[in-house]
Amino acid sequence: MPTESITREQPPPSPDDVSSTGDAQGPGFTTILEGGYCDVLPMTPFGASDFHLNRPGTLIAALPAVLGFVPEQSLTLVTIEDGELGCVMRADLSGANADAVAHMAELAGSSCPDGAVAVIVDGDGAACRMCLDDHRILIENLAEELAYLNIELRGAYVVDRLEAGGRWRSVDDGQPGSGIIEDPMSSPMAAAAVLDGRRLYTRRSELQDVIAVVDPARAEGLRAAMQRIEHDGGRRPDLDARRDVERALAMARALAGGVAPSDDDLVGLGCGFTDPRVRDTLYALAVGCEADRAEELWVLMARTLPDPWRVEALVLLAFSAYARGDGPLAGMSLLAALQSDGDHRMARMLDKALQTGMRPDQIRELAQTGYRQAKRLGVRLPPRQGLRRRAG
Repeated sequence: MPTESITREQPPPSPDDVSSTGDAQGPGFTTILEGGYCDVLPMTPFGASDFHLNRPGTLIAALPAVLGFVPEQSLTLVTIEDGELGCVMRADLSGANADAVAHMAELAGSSCPDGAVAVIVDGDGAACRMCLDDHRILIENLAEELAYLNIELRGAYVVDRLEAGGRWRSVDDGQPGSGIIEDPMSSPMAAAAVLDGRRLYTRRSELQDVIAVVDPARAEGLRAAMQRIEHDGGRRPDLDARRDVERALAMARALAGGVAPSDDDLVGLGCGFTDPRVRDTLYALAVGCEADRAEELWVLMARTLPDPWRVEALVLLAFSAYARGDGPLAGMSLLAALQSDGDHRMARMLDKALQTGMRPDQIRELAQTGYRQAKRLGVRLPPRQGLRRRAG
């Protein structure tokens, strides 16, 4: 997948440089880094004082709720912007080389934060003296990269496990200390996630499973059927595009009532996704009063359709999740979409927005284009609603 430059000297990698089995950044935003990746997630605005930055156990306990899963063997970087927590970046500890560290600093600097806090999760090496020395070198490199961008690293900690009773230890000789991690499931951020209807996963792989194709044989059967359909995309009459949008609304409502879509409906709507008028209109559903129903349909289609048609379902899901503030699901969906089609314009735009910390309320404004397109097609969409607090 195309990405921003990894270091100040290196050019961006080409799509051929990215393994088809590479992981994403979490909340979307995947940057593949020579055997590792970096998750970049916008945080719900909370004052830094809410997390008592002088109490590392509290801040560290908030990380699983932000990431959407419990990180293991990871380097994470949390930014502080105008007295609030900004975004969190995560990279595989095994891939946290010089390039990865420089890239994390570069991403952190995109929003000009006041400072940052680093957390290393290392279940095997948290109590190992030699490992701690290696961690100090890693943190020193990160601090240098941040300082180059005028960002102060205000603290750095090593954690054995991110769960209640886990222990943290400072790797800053100038600010020594250690302590117990508070229960991540009881953190203020976890409470906010529950109120928003987000599920917290114990492993990153569980979040990946949410969008994984569940029946490859069925997907191949749908592929054969979709390949037989002649579809000229945006050159069709408006009537055909309108019918596809109406089909999507009917399928979402039926699914909410417990009726799964037929293969014929999946094939028809999946092919309809190739029409830009249909896609642009369906993005608007993310901000309407039936958004949860639509998102449930996008999840089902992402888990059922074959590539390349699956890509559009993934991007619709990413937009819907982003619009309601679910960065982890948005990021995972964008990763899968960009691995299949690294040139997808909407996926790239959303990925960039996530990496730069654009807030959900800003993304929601893009849905207005869908309402204008629906008006041109003569489709009546569900009315807009405020920011959703729960997923379907």
